[in-house]
Amino acid sequence: MPRKEASRMNRKNETVRSVVLGTVRRQPLLCTALVLAVAGAVAASLLPPLVLGRVVDRLTARQAVPFALALGYFGLLALSGGLDSLRESLLTVFGQRMTHALRSAMCAKLDKLPAEAFVNQESGAAVSRFVGDVDTVEELFTSGIISMFADACRLCGILAVIFAENRGLALILLVVLPLLYLFTRVVQKRMLKAQLQNRAAVARASAHVPETLRCIRTIHTLRRENYMEKAYDEALDDSFAAVEKTNFYDACYSPVILIMNAAVVALVMLLSAAGSPEVRAFFGMSVGTAVAVIAYISQVFTPLESIGMEIETIQSAVAGVRRINGFLAQAERIPTAETAPQAVPGAPSVELQNVHFGYESDEEVLHGLSFAVQKGEQVTLTGRTGAGKSTIFKLLLGLYRPQQGKVMLNGVEAATLPDTARRPLVGYVEQSFRRVPGTVRDQITLFDAAITPRQAEDAARTVGLHDAIAALPEGYDTPCTPGIFSQGQWQLLSIARAIAAGPQILLLDEITANLDAGTEQTVLDALQRAGQNRTVVSISHRLYNRTGGRSIEI
Repeated sequence: MPRKEASRMNRKNETVRSVVLGTVRRQPLLCTALVLAVAGAVAASLLPPLVLGRVVDRLTARQAVPFALALGYFGLLALSGGLDSLRESLLTVFGQRMTHALRSAMCAKLDKLPAEAFVNQESGAAVSRFVGDVDTVEELFTSGIISMFADACRLCGILAVIFAENRGLALILLVVLPLLYLFTRVVQKRMLKAQLQNRAAVARASAHVPETLRCIRTIHTLRRENYMEKAYDEALDDSFAAVEKTNFYDACYSPVILIMNAAVVALVMLLSAAGSPEVRAFFGMSVGTAVAVIAYISQVFTPLESIGMEIETIQSAVAGVRRINGFLAQAERIPTAETAPQAVPGAPSVELQNVHFGYESDEEVLHGLSFAVQKGEQVTLTGRTGAGKSTIFKLLLGLYRPQQGKVMLNGVEAATLPDTARRPLVGYVEQSFRRVPGTVRDQITLFDAAITPRQAEDAARTVGLHDAIAALPEGYDTPCTPGIFSQGQWQLLSIARAIAAGPQILLLDEITANLDAGTEQTVLDALQRAGQNRTVVSISHRLYNRTGGRSIEI
């Protein structure tokens, strides 16, 4: 791995580790109880075979078995099962707390990402990280690392007891266990590779569905259904092939463990009952000890068999952790000022100074562009398709920074404005309305507490939509559904959303492109009212023909 990549991975691991350690620090009682439950469950699982061996020795010697001894055996079994259940319950609670902390950290990271981070990745990939990958990280703790640690402690305890009871069997196990470890490592590496392939394929499939739905009209128009179906099938086939590999390795692992379990038991029984007196002296044991040893041998292989099932969970979680680490390690936006900078007196409302910008470093869209728009002026940007008109809006909204030059709003660089100061300064009307879950009022305010109900209603009155909203069953508190407004009314609602915070500058992006003549007239009237006493920059040729103003060729 290159040094730069390794350094980046270390930063990502530190970020994930800090989330987990933060959860541990915030939940000291839960973590203490979890440690005690794990230790108690391990200790309790070692005692029943010893008690059972004493019971069998008494029976073979024709001695009475004390009631307390028999009761103690069943009591230890119940205690072991109870502590295992408590451990699983505490693991589940800890996993949920850790999952909540991890998703909260990812949401905080999401808010700090620049616009290009959302352009360069499909929405389904981000959703896959928040849902599927975080769930696998939870399984890493609830069904992976801690369970494997408990199994390792139980394994060490069993080996210590077996060494005290029968050194010959302990030596056999010391020979067998390294071989099992090597076998486990081979399976682990192969399953990790398959899990990484599966995660990548699942992310592609998850991203394909929303992208297909978003572009469904274009797909039908161009008759590309077969192409999209083939691409989706390829992602599913890749995922299926990767899962088949993991299932194959998992299916091979457990039978090998069971066969070796039976082989070791058979070998020990043969050596303890046959051979020279020296061999019998080394491997010989009482009937009770034999019963206890067989129980311990089963317990030796049971943790290893569990590891065989846990390997898939752990490797799947490792793949998920790597993907989450990649998300958390993305470059963040350059921090903006905590408070809005003061506007420069006499400065133009909008000004571009020798701006050079390109989405890719080798493909420049704007080449030294400069222009200024004074306060209260109405300007229309004109130019061929692809000239960069919509790109200028993205720069004015602070979504991108120019590679060279400055983009100014009231004398302040647009990219340095804090998020809380953007909406009161700039209102943006898109080509089509983007609905958010909530009421009609929420469509206007976008859950911004700084916008009062009165401001939302005034914005609706300005665009001529107040009467239509008031006629709804619950007025402004009516849940917003797709069929509640006509296409023209949705566009009016978009204008109301843009002016609700009282911005000084209004940006209009071809808002009449998809409207019929009658609806277009209504929207243009609303725009004329909304643009009063504001600086208006538009890409609408129809609005320019209607209202006049100045035209800037891009």
